Amino acid sequence: MNTEQISLEDRAARHAALADPARLRIVDLLTVADRSPSELQIELGMTSNLLAHHLGVLERAGLIARTRSEGDRRRSYLHFRPSGLDGFPLTPILSAQRIVFVCTGNSARSPLAAALWEQGSSIPATSAGTHPAAATSPKAVAVAARRGLRFDPPVPRDIDGAIGKDDLVITVCDRAHEELHRPEALHWSISNPGRVGTDAAYDAAFDEIARRIDVLRPQLSAS
Repeated sequence: MNTEQISLEDRAARHAALADPARLRIVDLLTVADRSPSELQIELGMTSNLLAHHLGVLERAGLIARTRSEGDRRRSYLHFRPSGLDGFPLTPILSAQRIVFVCTGNSARSPLAAALWEQGSSIPATSAGTHPAAATSPKAVAVAARRGLRFDPPVPRDIDGAIGKDDLVITVCDRAHEELHRPEALHWSISNPGRVGTDAAYDAAFDEIARRIDVLRPQLSAS
């Protein structure tokens, strides 16, 4: 009974937080991509004080959370908590002819994201890096094998010439996002598993990418 009561209270708080159009718009934006407070402020045309108020309401309701950038440590990214989607149907709000996933080295996160995307979508995907590594990470190959993902990535390549004008760009690396300066790109703040180097770190990155793709897929239609 107590568990049911807590659940009802949580649900009531969540609906109350989403009752404001501005907060609902923030949630719409954060379900598809992570954004820094300054990026949200520009997107919404909102003063910093008012944005801080709305973000505080959403955080207290358990709908959003913050993480520190692995690139510019002065910057934080806001993201929608996975549990916040429970009970809220998603509808397509974006369209794309192709997706280009981008990270720094194009050796783990971005090629894994492209392979995961193509596994369940008719919209093609590819990947590139801002500073491509010499080869794909063996640990990325290993995590794909552990998870049963068909993974045969090409040699890591530079973003120059890799992005077309009608492509949807998704950065899966804070450093790449902060270097590209593409306001139209979506950003997923995925921790760099190479910094830790363990199988567990690669498993966690793989799972987070897969979760994000599951969320985006019903919100994206072919253009």
